[in-house]
Amino acid sequence: MKVKSRHHLRSDEISELEDAIAEQTGVELDGDAYEMVELADADFDVVLVDGDPVVVYMDGERPFLTVAGANGYEPTSNVVTVDAGAVSFVSDGADVMRPGIVDADDGIEAGDLVLIAEETHGKVLAVGRALEPGSEMVGDSGKVVESLHHVGDDLFQFSV
Repeated sequence: MKVKSRHHLRSDEISELEDAIAEQTGVELDGDAYEMVELADADFDVVLVDGDPVVVYMDGERPFLTVAGANGYEPTSNVVTVDAGAVSFVSDGADVMRPGIVDADDGIEAGDLVLIAEETHGKVLAVGRALEPGSEMVGDSGKVVESLHHVGDDLFQFSV
């Protein structure tokens, strides 16, 4: 991935970013340096927090945690938990099907960005877009989360 530009965020931009992340995931970011990295050949831009790719802007979306960012903190909101049988599929970038879900945050609305975590250790495996409200995610059939970013993809391996 080619870096188009790279600059430090102003304090008001940092406050907006921290508020958006806290509102969506319950995570209080606590970095000393926030740096926006705009990419020329990707559908996303990354914010480095103390040098690590913690936040992503996907297709003009509000800022959201990356998989690495979510695993560096403990998100409490917009989390969908999958069982052990779904782990390999989700880790490979598959969309999340209803039978693999064991729990979902009731505050999730259709269209929200969500963190997909595995139930055994609570590690986040992917970021996706909810296709159904959280209250309707547990069940027997159907796709309920579209995968956008997962362990091992270009964003996960991104470094500068």
